[in-house]
Amino acid sequence: MTYSTQHIRTGSVVKKVLFGTGIGLFIISLFVISVDHPDPAWGKSWIVRPFIITPLAGAFGGLLLYVPEFLNIQTNWKKIAGSIISFFAFIIALWMGIILGLDGTLWN
Repeated sequence: MTYSTQHIRTGSVVKKVLFGTGIGLFIISLFVISVDHPDPAWGKSWIVRPFIITPLAGAFGGLLLYVPEFLNIQTNWKKIAGSIISFFAFIIALWMGIILGLDGTLWN
């Protein structure tokens, strides 16, 4: 197995992190905006937590999408496997962000 690392390409990292953040913000918005009458037990600022935690988890997931590119894998099947693994890691990070963001409110 030969992996050669390269310098971090800042533009590519920023694009992937912003992509993950945007996806997280969009998905959590669908959940939060659908609440017509929030439970008074949640408090007045219940909406802040999901809008912070889920986009941060999406940003981390976007960073995970950069890992195969950073490793600079040479063979095609390893590139495909790395991309699939990083995509599933992105989905898991986003899912965990949604759970942590909505814990105690909609996820109860």
